[in-house]
Amino acid sequence: MVIKLDLYKVFRQVGLNESFSAAAKSLYMTQPAVSQAIKQLETELGVRLFNRTPKGVSFTQEGSLLFEYANSAINLLQVGEEKILEFKNLTAGELKIGVGDTISRYFLLPYLEDFHKRYPSLTVKIINGTTFELCEILKTGDVDIVICNFPLEDPALELRPCIRVQDVFVCGQKYKKILTKPLSFQELIKFPLIFLEENSNSRKYVEDFMLSKGIQIAPEFELGSHDLLLEFAKINMGIACVTKEFSQDYLSTGALTEIQLEEEIPEREIGVCYLKTVPLSRAAKRFVDIVEQQ
Repeated sequence: MVIKLDLYKVFRQVGLNESFSAAAKSLYMTQPAVSQAIKQLETELGVRLFNRTPKGVSFTQEGSLLFEYANSAINLLQVGEEKILEFKNLTAGELKIGVGDTISRYFLLPYLEDFHKRYPSLTVKIINGTTFELCEILKTGDVDIVICNFPLEDPALELRPCIRVQDVFVCGQKYKKILTKPLSFQELIKFPLIFLEENSNSRKYVEDFMLSKGIQIAPEFELGSHDLLLEFAKINMGIACVTKEFSQDYLSTGALTEIQLEEEIPEREIGVCYLKTVPLSRAAKRFVDIVEQQ
């Protein structure tokens, strides 16, 4: 088929130029080589494709029919090659990212802005969900990469940590007045606690750590977003477990106060993950590079 494709390219050019000599010039071939190619194709197909005249060539009925298909096919191949080059040069394509709302707002946005400035022709699709939901979506191929809370225990995933974050407890003015010394975890759980929902990976991390200390939590409120945690704590609904790095607007203005604990919760990481068995697209690889470099 590869040999025939070369023959069809010659056939198409002869048809476009209506001349063997003009086609030879366009293809950087000799005229005898072009004539031989057409003769070979006619022999293989068992039909005559051109009428030869002193003024040039014209299609036979069979040749005219074949030209329509050959011209369309070669044009499609050329378009396909151009699209491949566009993807290769990142002037076309799509990047699909799975990320939670909080990480998207407080971590991802600057990298998206940088990526879009560098590759404005690429489409970026964002899919939201919890860490566990997004990792399942990743395995279906509906996203290229996931940016989420670590740790993750999944041998199918490649994990690339990007930043370290600290889980802390915060409170509004009401509790600030009565919490004047560092608290033990045993003392902490006597207050109304505000946590993310149970399916949150960051909630599970803190909960598992406290269980390792023999402390079991029973939150007064379980909410679906980090911003709600902050707002509930601000109006004194209880003490909220939040990510310190994502709460600076509240802490720096004094709207919320970090509660001092006798023992800090160990830092954890946020990073990029993708399937080990599936090579990253050029767009996804470039995005990961940008995140890691900065």
